[in-house]
Amino acid sequence: MSDETPPPPAPAAETPPPPRPSLLRRHWGKLTLLTLVMVPVIGMTLWLAVTLTYTYSEGTRTGYVQKLSRKGWLCKTWEGELAMTTVPGTAPQIFNFSVRADSVAQEIQKIAGTQVTLFYKEHRGVPTNCFGETTYFVDGVRGTK
Repeated sequence: MSDETPPPPAPAAETPPPPRPSLLRRHWGKLTLLTLVMVPVIGMTLWLAVTLTYTYSEGTRTGYVQKLSRKGWLCKTWEGELAMTTVPGTAPQIFNFSVRADSVAQEIQKIAGTQVTLFYKEHRGVPTNCFGETTYFVDGVRGTK
């Protein structure tokens, strides 16, 4: 007989815990919802910034301010009409405009009833009328004699 003893049995290997799902898999629903909400919001913000900073045209119009009123449910802007006549007695051409600055609107009100020159910038493609109902934004006024 031999003095050999069998080696002790090897300890049973512990089974590793199941792998945890990755961070992306755990928060997939939240990330999808966030993406569906944030992509349009960022897109609209960029579009709004571009349309309000890029000027399509600019110029002046001279005539008599017929109307200037503050309008809007949530976003209040000044909306007005300028009657432009080339020859007295003819039908005037109406120029609709928006004023975003209260100081410019106050200047227009001070010299209402006289002939005025409005300095405007045209911004096309503004996605909402919260910034004005027209594409013509008046940013300056001067009384003419």
